[in-house]
Amino acid sequence: MDFSAEQVANLINGDIKGNPQEKVSYISKIEDGKPGTITFLGGERYQEYLKDTKASIVIISKDLVPKDLSNLPTIIVVDNAYAAFNKLLNIYNEMKVKKQGIENPVFIAESAVLLENVYVAAFAYISNNAKIGKNTKIYPHVFIGDNVTIGDNCYIGPGVKIYEDCVLGNNCSIHAGTIIGGDGFGFQPTNEGYEKVPQLGNVLIEDNVEIGSNCTIDRATIGSTIIKKGVKLDNLIQIAHNVEIGEHTAMAAQSGIAGSSKLGKWSMIGGQVGITGHLKVGNNVIVQAQSGISNDVQDNQRLFGSPAINYLNYQKSFIYFKKLPEIVKRLEKLEKGKK
Repeated sequence: MDFSAEQVANLINGDIKGNPQEKVSYISKIEDGKPGTITFLGGERYQEYLKDTKASIVIISKDLVPKDLSNLPTIIVVDNAYAAFNKLLNIYNEMKVKKQGIENPVFIAESAVLLENVYVAAFAYISNNAKIGKNTKIYPHVFIGDNVTIGDNCYIGPGVKIYEDCVLGNNCSIHAGTIIGGDGFGFQPTNEGYEKVPQLGNVLIEDNVEIGSNCTIDRATIGSTIIKKGVKLDNLIQIAHNVEIGEHTAMAAQSGIAGSSKLGKWSMIGGQVGITGHLKVGNNVIVQAQSGISNDVQDNQRLFGSPAINYLNYQKSFIYFKKLPEIVKRLEKLEKGKK
C-alpha cells in the first residue's frame, strides 16, 4: 500500500519540506534507503547518510534540519524523529494481516477456557483448566500447562513453554523459546549427594511485560517469582526462583539473577550482569554491562565492575589500572635506588 508524504505528515504531526505527493510503500534504514521507502535521521552521527540516501522521504527532528535542502529527498520535520518513526512502525505493524482462528492439529483440553478472538496455531498444546484471554495469539509448538492463566492481548511466540499454575497479565509478549515456570535450582546437600527440594510455587507476570527469546524464569519454591508491570527483558536472561523484579525495570541480554533477590522499579541492568542471591537492589539503579552485584544496593546508584562499585569511582580506578605497569616500574626503580 502506498502512502504520500502528506498522509504520513498528518499521522505524525510533521511539516513537509519537498513534494507532499511523494509516495512510499516500505520502511528502511537511512544508510540502506531505496526509492519508495521512508526512513528517519536518528541523530547527528547519521548526518553523513542524509545526502546519499536513496529513500524517498526522511523524517528529521527540527534541530537537525540542514540549512541547504537542495538535492535532498522530501523531508518531514517533527519534534522528535525517533518517536515519530516509532509511531509509524506501530501503525505499520497494526496493518499486517492478523492470524485468526484455531488451526489443526492442536490439543486443547475440554476444561480449558478460550475467550473471544483467540488464535491458536498448529501443534500448540493447552492443558487442563488453562484460561486464555481475548485477542491473545498462541504460535506453533507452545505448551501451556495445567491451570495457567493468560490475559488479554498477549503474544505467545513459537516454542514457548509455560508450566502449570503460572499467571500472565494483559498485553504481555513472550518471544520464541522462552520457558516460564521451570523448577528453581533447589537442592539440599546430603551425605549421599543432593536431595531435590520440591518447587511448589509459580511465576506471576503482571501487565505490559515483554520477555525476549530463550529466557528462563523459574517457579518459586513456595509463593511466586514475580515480574511486575512494564518490565522489559532482553533475550537469554535467567531469573531464578522467588526473584522479584520491580515495575518498569529493563534488563539486557545474558544477565542473571540468583534466587530470592529483589530488584526495584525503573532500574536498568546492562548485558551480562550477574546478581547474587538474597539481595535487595533499590529503585532507579543503573548497572553497567558485565558487572557483578554481590551486596545490597541503595536507590539511585550507578554501578560498574565486579564486584560493582560506584560508576565514577570505577572509571577513575580504571585510569590508574591502565597505568599500573608504568607505576610498578617506577616503584621498582625507587626501591633499587634505596638499596
